[in-house]
Amino acid sequence: MELDELRGLLERQVRADESTAIDGLYIARVDRSGPPEPSMSGVVLAVLVQGAKHLAVGDQVHLYRPGDYLIASVDLPVTGYFVDATPQDPALGMAIVLEPTVIADLLLHAAPGDLPRPRSSAVPAIAVGTLTQDLVDGLVRLVRLLDHPRDQAVLAPMVKREILWRLVTGEQGVAVRQLGLADSNLSHITRAARWIRDHYAEPFRVEDLARLTGMSPSGFYRHFQTVTALSPIQFQKQIRLQQARLLLATRPRDITTVAHEVGYESPSQFSREYRRQYGVPPSEDAVRLLA
Repeated sequence: MELDELRGLLERQVRADESTAIDGLYIARVDRSGPPEPSMSGVVLAVLVQGAKHLAVGDQVHLYRPGDYLIASVDLPVTGYFVDATPQDPALGMAIVLEPTVIADLLLHAAPGDLPRPRSSAVPAIAVGTLTQDLVDGLVRLVRLLDHPRDQAVLAPMVKREILWRLVTGEQGVAVRQLGLADSNLSHITRAARWIRDHYAEPFRVEDLARLTGMSPSGFYRHFQTVTALSPIQFQKQIRLQQARLLLATRPRDITTVAHEVGYESPSQFSREYRRQYGVPPSEDAVRLLA
């Protein structure tokens, strides 16, 4: 399998803001490896054609490189870094936002036997698979369309649909297929994760989230941890700390207020958990963020 054509296309099309003229397609180039950075994964297919990246969620660490693809089927708080990226040898890759409505339509048109039955009712939201030639061909044709603006509105959705079909029927297809099922365990966990993201500063009980998803508390907890690699409380903590870091970038001297705004009653607990997450106390990190 050759990635040279895809690499050349991405090198030519990459922009500073990573956006492209095709909705849901992003191209990124990283010229320098830095310390691990927290972010949200998005619900995406990610492919590298040059370089390698470590992506950690909870106690799981995923490594992907040219020849691999990474699927994120839930928007999770993650920590990632590129390996040995330099201006002379940068990391280069692309991401495509996964569209549940398109996946749902593909599932409706799939013939019996096209989609193997899952071995488990819950699968991890982030997984790494091996690129196939058919998948690479679809990615190449999608990026080529950036040179043909007249064709994009008609052909880009068709090519993205083909790429999603390759994923749905591929080795990580179970996680992708669950995105298109309204009543899947993944959709229930996604609903709970979205509630936590939207109400991260509020306390909650696992029993209440379980009721939101229609699961028993024990079943909900087990499935949430399988899908996200985090407990519900750990998930909330990651979101709180990421939001706190964003606030401190603009209000570096307001640490106590920021701690309360993101849900911490104790500034000392906030500082302790912040330092554990980012390696430095919030006061020091705030200065670093402004540098």
